[in-house]
Amino acid sequence: MTATASNSAFSISPGSTLIDTSCTGCNALNTHAAPIHQFTATLTGGGAAPVTWSVSGGDPASGPGRINDRGQYTPPGYLSSDRVEVLVTATLKSQPSLRATSLLTLTPGFLQPLTPENAALGSNGSVTVTGYLAEAGGTSQIHFALANSASGDTGGEGTLTATTCQRSRRAFTSCSVTYSAPPSVSGTGVTYVVATLPGSSAKIETALLLNSPGVSSSPAAHQGSLAAPILLGSSGGNNNDFDEKGSNIVDCCSGTLGALVQDASGRQYLLSNNHVLARSDQATVGDTIVQPGLIDNNCTPNGDGTGTVPVAALTAWLPLRSAQTNVDAAIAQVASHTVDPAGNILELGVRQPDGSLGAAPPGISSSGGKGENATLQLRVAKSGRTTGLTCGSVSAIDLDVAVDYYRDCAETRPYFSKIFTNQIAVSGDRFGDAGDSGSLIVDAADAEPIGLFFAGGIDASGVSHGIANPAPDVLNALGTQMAGDTSFSFVGATDHAVSCLSYGNSTIASAQERVLNDAESSRQQAALAAGRALVNPSFGILGIAPGKSNDQPGSASLIVYVDENLAPVVPAAIEGVRTVVIPATARAVALGSAPSMATAAGVPPLTASAMASALAAKHQIARKLMQQNPAFFAVGVGQSLDNPREAALVIYVDRQHIPAPLPSTLNGIRTRYVFMDRLHVTRSYAAGFPTPHHCMPHAVSGSPDSDGLFKPHSLDFP
Repeated sequence: MTATASNSAFSISPGSTLIDTSCTGCNALNTHAAPIHQFTATLTGGGAAPVTWSVSGGDPASGPGRINDRGQYTPPGYLSSDRVEVLVTATLKSQPSLRATSLLTLTPGFLQPLTPENAALGSNGSVTVTGYLAEAGGTSQIHFALANSASGDTGGEGTLTATTCQRSRRAFTSCSVTYSAPPSVSGTGVTYVVATLPGSSAKIETALLLNSPGVSSSPAAHQGSLAAPILLGSSGGNNNDFDEKGSNIVDCCSGTLGALVQDASGRQYLLSNNHVLARSDQATVGDTIVQPGLIDNNCTPNGDGTGTVPVAALTAWLPLRSAQTNVDAAIAQVASHTVDPAGNILELGVRQPDGSLGAAPPGISSSGGKGENATLQLRVAKSGRTTGLTCGSVSAIDLDVAVDYYRDCAETRPYFSKIFTNQIAVSGDRFGDAGDSGSLIVDAADAEPIGLFFAGGIDASGVSHGIANPAPDVLNALGTQMAGDTSFSFVGATDHAVSCLSYGNSTIASAQERVLNDAESSRQQAALAAGRALVNPSFGILGIAPGKSNDQPGSASLIVYVDENLAPVVPAAIEGVRTVVIPATARAVALGSAPSMATAAGVPPLTASAMASALAAKHQIARKLMQQNPAFFAVGVGQSLDNPREAALVIYVDRQHIPAPLPSTLNGIRTRYVFMDRLHVTRSYAAGFPTPHHCMPHAVSGSPDSDGLFKPHSLDFP
């Protein structure tokens, strides 16, 4: 197959290109931040050429992919060989005999994150890590290596076995490797199993938390079929949560059965999100809720085959489209003997003799089963379908946040974009991912419910951000906005601590690793003189040094060393350059041994007056900011990472459309920016080979193309 990228009238670009089915190597994003390969046609004399786009060739089983009238190409969901060629053709509309072509070479990409995405191990512990390729047949193989960072390919502790792969023309290729922890683990740290593909720059990884207490934890226990009565924190969802194309099921989605609640009469219900149990308002009362969810049963509904068990019937949900609702929640009355009546949640309990974590109910003795209010920096835990038991910290409260909902699993048919208010943000490496929607977030100190996880993503630093409805608000909304006007409470037991599994938080480390561009370095140098003029030890300002901002990664800062006993007032910016405030001694500054990074460790909670000022500023500007520029999709109140003694307006920014400039303060309050893709709900999405659907018709929406097995909605997480 050959290509000719130009003729006498116009040319197209790019020319010959190598990409994979996951669009690694693609050069653009569409309006939903999904990767595409953008082609353009340009007239010889300049300007856009009016052309018709088409594709040909491709894979004999999955075809050539598709290209729209804007020249945006999307690869097929899988291949049946290691490498195929696609011819992209542009035909001049005014003279169809004039054509230009580009040759695309496609290779298989990853279908989903590695399984498991994360796990905890003690000394001599082992776990099998599996990756899936978008290939049925062929000879491609995943390469696994140990690393001491998610982006690296060297270092790390422990050993890997040889890779084994399973191949078939009727199933996607899977490759596995077994990791073994070292015989001795002296502390707690993360080692990564990194997977790469031949002919692709794609790289995915599993994070392994090696720990000296010997705790062993894997999300696999949350994803499989559980014996009745089932435990919470497990895979589940609506039995109708799939998309069809013709008579074939082409994809499905599910989430987490988060907790057990009961009404005033003692009737018990599963609690999860509307978008998990009620399919984002598309469901019908009485729909069957199954465990595990369809994504963990090859998209096979109950009634079409084995593998899932009906555990509840959908009872009610809070409509997303209603202006009176402010939570994403639904309940399903449990069937007899199907759900643990004590409300036990997987891995929420204590370490067992074999290193595993036992199940336990949430704590309810402090709040009477009504849940606690979140506070900044509160250590929290959640038990979810995809990442299992993980811990993080509350990073923002009183969050206004816009979340996008879709009518279908593949997110091709937008339903509604809703702005929630007074929400909770939690951050931490590996805290959550697609499929964890519906998880109950609890206070790690006493297991009291804090929130219901419903949306999230991964920022540009690789840190997970989870958004939760406050737990008391969820119960209040269920009680006051549903028929019957009853009261609900969490089913649980005496408060107890949770064995937190924390993969850390790389926000500050990532910000400090970034290299400043020339413009930022120049701004910094220009501001140094003004900064040094402020040095006055008698007033508590001990010195100035160049640095990098943690509140706005990629931006320069001036480090201001202060004597905290004198508590000097430091401006948020000097000559437009952010300040990073670090307590030190005059001797340490003089000797050059003062720390170079701010830390919240040991810093007391923000004062009531500081919080009140920040909350007032947020209420004044949040909605206006989000309306004026949709790149700002969430605003809340948190703690500054440049000066942890001050509050900050935490502003979530669409990293594909970052406005310039970004102010260092708003209404006198420091700003802290989180750069990530727009938030959407975090149920998991899967697609496999199209399979005939033989049972009674289900209510489904849309008929999207298959897009890859177990492919999660990007939260970047991610």
